[in-house]
Amino acid sequence: MTSPLATPEPSDARERLLAAAEVEFAERGYDGATVREITRRAGANIAAINYYFGDKERLYVEAVKYAHSCATGGPLPTAPVGTTPVQRLAAFIREMLRRMHAPARPTSMKLMMREMTDPGKAANVVVDEFIRPMAFALREHLRAVLPGLDEKRLLMTGFSVIGQCLFYRQNRPVAELIFGRDAIAELDLDAVADHVVRFTLAALGEGPPIAETKTDGHKKARKDTIMNDL
Repeated sequence: MTSPLATPEPSDARERLLAAAEVEFAERGYDGATVREITRRAGANIAAINYYFGDKERLYVEAVKYAHSCATGGPLPTAPVGTTPVQRLAAFIREMLRRMHAPARPTSMKLMMREMTDPGKAANVVVDEFIRPMAFALREHLRAVLPGLDEKRLLMTGFSVIGQCLFYRQNRPVAELIFGRDAIAELDLDAVADHVVRFTLAALGEGPPIAETKTDGHKKARKDTIMNDL
């Protein structure tokens, strides 16, 4: 006869456990969180964790993946045929920003930032499934725009682009304290995406300078046309 403790919870128990684990791990970290508190939050029993995840470590990995999945939009979109490398890079930066700024639960962001700041048991899985594909795609877009750039500078250029995108997500609370909530509220996704694209292309020599003091009529007209097409 099967013990009641070994009986799996209803089909939504896995989701409840993931949601509860996300909160507990975000608040207390891996070492501080307890299986007992997670099951209490989820209204489940310890046998359910064993059934769905095996142990606490696997539950943690799945909770971090669960948090990251809330801020991703599935496979990266394919650029339409006929678009130029510059257009593809601009579109990719906009998509990257959209994903980074997608609405997410505060606990999701807290858990993601905790794991990425101090990489632990889930970092390799998250990097493999969520971060590396986007980083490699950005590198290929940059290589297409700057085919002569050596790998070291290509890597640093990619970091510069990602740094711009992450800043507006990770540092928003501090920015609001410095400049006020109303001022930062005006920096919506469209405004940020437009700025990051223009700033990046200007730095790469593929767009007009952010603040232009001298103009070369033909060159400026060509670059303005590029920006209008993005």
